[in-house]
Amino acid sequence: MSDLLLDDDEPGDNQPEASVSELSARIKRMVEDAFGHVRVRGEIGRVSRPRSGHIYLDLKDDKAVISGVIWAGVAKGLRIQPEEGMEVIAEGRITTFPGQSKYQIVIERLAPAGVGALMMMLEERKKKLAGEGLFAPERKRALPYLPEVIGVITSPSGAVIRDILHRLSDRFPRHVLLWPVAVQGEKCAGEVARAIAGFNALEKGGAIERPDVLIVARGGGSLEDLWGFNEEIVARAAAASAIPLISAVGHETDTTLIDYVADRRAPTPTAAAEMAVPVRGELLAQLSGLEERRQRGLWRLMEDRRARLRDLARALPRAEDLVALPRQRLDSAADRLPRALLAFARGQELRLSRIGGRLSPGLLSRKIERGGERAALFGDRLAPALARSTALRRDRFDRGRFAERLSRAASTQTRERAERLEKLGRLLHGFSYKATLARGYAAVRSEGAVIGSAEAAGAAALLSIEFADGAIQALPASDGAPPEADKPARPRKVRRSATKDPQAPKDDQGSLF
Repeated sequence: MSDLLLDDDEPGDNQPEASVSELSARIKRMVEDAFGHVRVRGEIGRVSRPRSGHIYLDLKDDKAVISGVIWAGVAKGLRIQPEEGMEVIAEGRITTFPGQSKYQIVIERLAPAGVGALMMMLEERKKKLAGEGLFAPERKRALPYLPEVIGVITSPSGAVIRDILHRLSDRFPRHVLLWPVAVQGEKCAGEVARAIAGFNALEKGGAIERPDVLIVARGGGSLEDLWGFNEEIVARAAAASAIPLISAVGHETDTTLIDYVADRRAPTPTAAAEMAVPVRGELLAQLSGLEERRQRGLWRLMEDRRARLRDLARALPRAEDLVALPRQRLDSAADRLPRALLAFARGQELRLSRIGGRLSPGLLSRKIERGGERAALFGDRLAPALARSTALRRDRFDRGRFAERLSRAASTQTRERAERLEKLGRLLHGFSYKATLARGYAAVRSEGAVIGSAEAAGAAALLSIEFADGAIQALPASDGAPPEADKPARPRKVRRSATKDPQAPKDDQGSLF
């Protein structure tokens, strides 16, 4: 009996039962209490970034994998963004995810695992951007020779800005716009990218003048200190800049991604200032040398022209030789002129005498008589011609006036007849029986004939009574007796018609009563 009882008993039967949720909660508390803060090193595997802003990833080594999550608030402040294949050191706490019965690390800090990991990530980014052509030499633009405005992106409190301003003042003072940014830490990359975009957004000739060249500068430091200038957003912002950009990050041995994308790389911030502007003293000396060369060239040109003019002058004949022959010709002509004038006058006198011999009073009288005869002939022909022309023109004028009078008479007659016709129409309408009907009268007919008396109406079989707005059919009283005194007389049967009596005459007045 006792053996039977022992066989029936199961170990742990007296332990209270727990639900799955209760057991998961107990495990969660135990894990979080035991691993409230951990620091783990591993390689980042799968990385997922949903729209919520959280980052889900895997930390792995050659033997195990741990799921990890970075909440959105922590992800925004990370100095480096997790990428697949990066070796990192993650700090956080271990917790469980009851929905899938697994544990995970909630990462609160993330840093690369040494300089080697950073260098590996830098090389991968460099290959990626180089493959997109951001480092191509043909993309790089020439710097302006003498910019009016220089934009500087750096820390306002460091020695870098002082060195740049001092160097610019020594070489060639220019207007400088400073955009203050953090040059290391988590905010560095975002502020530098926004500063480059902000300078490019300025308008030429606006309230704040747009710079002609940009200088992104920072002093030297470790790879971790300069890491903000290795971020992809900074490199892409520098590549997208429409303003020529000089990169002066770190010392001569320091190299960042922005150095490869910039139009020019300066080994130091001071060297960047030297690249931006020429030396004013050297320009003045060069200008002075050019002015001396110009003066010497002009003097040599004038001497050459003067010597050539002298050579040409020696080849020309003397002025006395040039006018000697014309002077001799003038003297010869002056000697012949009196004799020529005398001979010309004698010839003209002889010609006049010949013409005068042919002229006589009789000849002139005959010419005058012939001219008078022609004038009289023309006078006799002129008077009839003028008379015919005048008569023709008067006839044309009279015909034109007759047509005008005829037109006016026809218009007047037409208007008078129209007025008379209108008056006759109004008179006809006044005498029409229609006008009488419109004043409240009625026309009585029987078989088309007008009824003019009560006796004739009583003898008729059917009456047609026409009013101004239509006609009706009526039957007279059969006995011919007057209607009762207390009731108005009316026809026994009445049939109204909306149309006029078809047998009624259309144009005559009819009888009115």
